[in-house]
Amino acid sequence: MSNADTSRFAEEDESSAGDRSLAEDLHALAGDGRTFLQAELAYQKARVFFAVGRIRTIAILAVLAGALALFSLMALVFGLLLALTPLLTAWGATAVVVGSLAISAFLALKLAATRWTKMLAILSDEDGPS
Repeated sequence: MSNADTSRFAEEDESSAGDRSLAEDLHALAGDGRTFLQAELAYQKARVFFAVGRIRTIAILAVLAGALALFSLMALVFGLLLALTPLLTAWGATAVVVGSLAISAFLALKLAATRWTKMLAILSDEDGPS
């Protein structure tokens, strides 16, 4: 936009501003605010629907990944039992695999409990982490 156009709009704005009352300006401002609010609400509504659709897909994929991970773990356990049976007998292989899984589960639980305790200590400390 050139300077001539800008000055022409400024002159029109000044001349029309003298013709309008404060009430008319406030009415126009309220109308503009209403229009802005409607546009903003429509935009936020579209964002919510977009996010809900994506979250649904992400949740389905996460459940699928968890199920596949569980099946992989079951296959690993079964494979370990088959591989260790000739060396340790069936009962010995079962004991080794179950013991290993129990120790792994205990260590994971202990690590989770330690991190939970540290997190609670940080959140309850008003000075923040040291």
